Amino acid sequence: MGSLKIKIENDKEYTLNNLSEIDGQLFKCDWICVSENRYHVICNHKSYTVEVLEADYNNKEFLLKINGALVKANAKDEYDQLLKSLGMDAGSSLKLNEIKAPMPGMVLEIIAKDGTNVNKGDSLLVLEAMKMENVIKSPGDGWVKQIKIKKGDKVEKNQILITFA
Repeated sequence: MGSLKIKIENDKEYTLNNLSEIDGQLFKCDWICVSENRYHVICNHKSYTVEVLEADYNNKEFLLKINGALVKANAKDEYDQLLKSLGMDAGSSLKLNEIKAPMPGMVLEIIAKDGTNVNKGDSLLVLEAMKMENVIKSPGDGWVKQIKIKKGDKVEKNQILITFA
């Protein structure tokens, strides 16, 4: 398993792999999926209940409830970390052409409209997947050319949802 860097609330950064690193110290951590979107984590002899409330897979941003406290988290895999070490952010120089479904699901709501300008981070649509509502946001600035789906559509992973001009 490669390492995964988790940044919590733009503050602490955690490295997850076979051993987890917290503030430069290594700890063995174990976790198990208790139910859909709920996990039990034991790290450094402490128990945590983690629930995934929202997931933005395009930007790798998550809203978690950890032992009852709401926490925003950002995850970077080994490829994101490599791009950062080379001085390149993923997608920083890419032109926005289309939004694809990050997972199979059903379109609950379409927020964007044909012919409108969107900015990075603007909500475009809501996709329900695995009983979770996922807000799909714009990864960059652009002009919406065409919405390729409608409310209630079932979509497959990598299906084009929105095209940009």
